[in-house]
Amino acid sequence: MKCLCLMSAAMLLIPAVCAAQEDIESMVAQGKVTDAKTNKGVKASIHYSSIPTGSINGKFNDSTYSFEIFGTARYQITAEAKGYNPRTVIVDPEDISEGHRIQRDIRLTPAGETIRLNHLIFPQGKSVIAESSYDELDEIAQMMMENERIMIQLEGHTDSQGNAKGNMKLSQKRVEAVKNYLVSKGVSKNRIKTKAFGGTQPLGNEMTDEDRARNRRVEMRILKD
Repeated sequence: MKCLCLMSAAMLLIPAVCAAQEDIESMVAQGKVTDAKTNKGVKASIHYSSIPTGSINGKFNDSTYSFEIFGTARYQITAEAKGYNPRTVIVDPEDISEGHRIQRDIRLTPAGETIRLNHLIFPQGKSVIAESSYDELDEIAQMMMENERIMIQLEGHTDSQGNAKGNMKLSQKRVEAVKNYLVSKGVSKNRIKTKAFGGTQPLGNEMTDEDRARNRRVEMRILKD
């Protein structure tokens, strides 16, 4: 009887284990590659690989991608298209949403134009990088580690409040803070140039706090890829 009971208990556990395994193995990362200005699809060379080993990888030549994610490994996805700056994003199984899918679209900016780091917004008068900015900076570091030809220029901006000379110094401190973070992730400092603009190049007027926050920014220009 004991053997039968143990076997019955084991049989009850098997479906639960299998279900858990199916949940892990059924995750799908997917997304679209679009023009950052027009939102139209862009046919690109898309390469994905697991982090850090790259043991699982694959390629697409399309404006969309979709692939299965196994286990708990993160994946980097790089999209490259003629006439556009390359872009790398990172997907994490922890970001899974309803339907066991991770949606991560990739927006490409035209070559030669700056890429605004949208999640890197500084408090007024500060040059400290918040933890919420790390994911975006990690993606830049991953892209540069994957392609050692890439050289970038970080361009710092402030709002127009306060002393112009002080704002110029502050914008320099901000780009240096970003550079130091990327270097800490393994990117050579020789591949990162910096330039400060202070409050001389606002994105728009500063009638509201939101407008001023948008002007406190760092942008990235790809000099060589």
